[in-house]
Amino acid sequence: VQLVESGGALVQPGGSLGLSCAVSGFTASFYDMSWHRQAPGKERELVASIGISARNTNYADSVKGRFFISRDNAKNIVYLQMNNLKPEDTAVYYCRRPTGGYWGQGTQVTVAS
Repeated sequence: VQLVESGGALVQPGGSLGLSCAVSGFTASFYDMSWHRQAPGKERELVASIGISARNTNYADSVKGRFFISRDNAKNIVYLQMNNLKPEDTAVYYCRRPTGGYWGQGTQVTVAS
């Protein structure tokens, strides 16, 4: 089982960024998947999750209406589209498969002018 995040970058406040989580060793469409983040000095927190049915999504209150989680079953990739980014969104973003507790290595997102 492997999860590999990509897409992290430095972006200005108000900008947008898309993260990808490419998985291998399992079929992502058979599992709930989630994105988490950890800012310096803070605990890791759940940002968004998507169920086996892609219509079943949940978001942290702090990102509702700005972040969108989706999946491409054919490519075995889970995405996180982040819009209207704020400095407080700065963190390392991790992809997770809750069943079995698998994590990716993380990708850094920095929001600063």
